[in-house]
Amino acid sequence: MTRALFLLFLLTLSATLASASRRQRDLNKVTEVVRGFSAIDTNYIEPQRYNFTVMLQSTFNYDIYRLKSYSGQSVLFAPDVPVKLGPYLGWRWIFLGYTFDLKNLRFTSDKKQEFEFSIYSSQVGVDLFYRRTGSDYKIRNIYLGKDVDVHLHDNIPFDGINVGITGANLYYIFNHKRFSYPAAFSQSTRQKKSCGSWMAGIGFTQNSIELDYEKLKTTIESSDHTGEAKLDSGFMFSSVKFLDVNLSAGYAYNYVFSKNWLFCASASAALAYKHTKTKSDDDKSKHGFQIDNFNLDAIGRFGVVYNNMRWYSGMSAILHCYNYRKARFEANNIFGSINLYIGYNFGLKKEYRRKKQ
Repeated sequence: MTRALFLLFLLTLSATLASASRRQRDLNKVTEVVRGFSAIDTNYIEPQRYNFTVMLQSTFNYDIYRLKSYSGQSVLFAPDVPVKLGPYLGWRWIFLGYTFDLKNLRFTSDKKQEFEFSIYSSQVGVDLFYRRTGSDYKIRNIYLGKDVDVHLHDNIPFDGINVGITGANLYYIFNHKRFSYPAAFSQSTRQKKSCGSWMAGIGFTQNSIELDYEKLKTTIESSDHTGEAKLDSGFMFSSVKFLDVNLSAGYAYNYVFSKNWLFCASASAALAYKHTKTKSDDDKSKHGFQIDNFNLDAIGRFGVVYNNMRWYSGMSAILHCYNYRKARFEANNIFGSINLYIGYNFGLKKEYRRKKQ
């Protein structure tokens, strides 16, 4: 009996050790996969020596909407560019922070809501964005017909439009061991030699526009003294919702033009499926209309960085372009941001502390 219990104990111990060994192997595989996202060729890329960073950033957000009707009339809306300033804290790949609108520090009901979150690893990048506009749009440009004088309509304030956009982009960098997106946009590495890479990605965007047609018509016609400015019924809708799913491909290049200096340019074109629902104010078309088709979108990124590993400063710009086109209705949306920043890295990593010693 004692011998049988001993054998049972040995079998149980062996199974437990084998299970622990399998779990360790599985854990090692997961660790290898995670490390693969940061794998680099140190002849081209220098890893960041510090764990943390603090940064002060000034942001200029821009947002342009162009609407075009079936007759060719078009109106371009854009708010004044807000100037924002705020602190950021970074750990490895991730930057978190908040910027304050210097022109409007009061919290009001029509205050804009903007949230952007990005992760830049060597192999994969993720962008998340959420934007809700205020009511400070202006009519920047308008076309009502070949012989219609519209110069009096430039820069007229118009609070009858509200826009919202929510989306996410995921992209893969093929030459990730030699080309570093983080070197240009999150300073978590430093590019040592010039190099480029092809990219591919997927994205999802939901966009909405609410337009007060009667207010737009009144604004345009009351600003005209000739009686020629007439807005057609192609803009007679109360809301439009766009659902955009896309596949993208592009190329990015890091140019190291001097010691510690880097210029990055990146462009991607996206083939996007668009599903659009429109709610019309026209009594004859109460249910509005729908658009289901394919269009081309685009994403561009540009950056100039000085980085000596301890201190860094620079400028970056990100541009998103979305197009919705059908015979009856057309909309173009361009939005993005320009960032100016200066930062300081601290918290030397263990491996570099050992080398110092």
